[in-house]
Amino acid sequence: MEKIALLEALAPMIAVGIVSLSIGWVTTTWLRIRNGYPLESGWGKPLYPKSLESEERVKLLTQENAQLRAELGSLKDRLGNVERIVTDSGYQLTSEIESLRAKQEAN
Repeated sequence: MEKIALLEALAPMIAVGIVSLSIGWVTTTWLRIRNGYPLESGWGKPLYPKSLESEERVKLLTQENAQLRAELGSLKDRLGNVERIVTDSGYQLTSEIESLRAKQEAN
């Protein structure tokens, strides 16, 4: 009898505790969604709700990334050509001749 009386006395507290935990969980989830934080699955992995806006943004960023990579590749090629020209012995010879002409004109 004592166990039943104890259970009857604790039942309202247990019910209030369960309701409080449920309200807390719903509030936390709502705040995460509202502020853009990822939701988590039961295993702790983040869940990202899919929307058309986010998918469109990912497409645009992917296209921009591809364009920037292509531009970077062409700039690397151009830089390689400039380095080859500058280190070429003919270019050095031409610059030496021009410096001698400038010295001769100064005198």
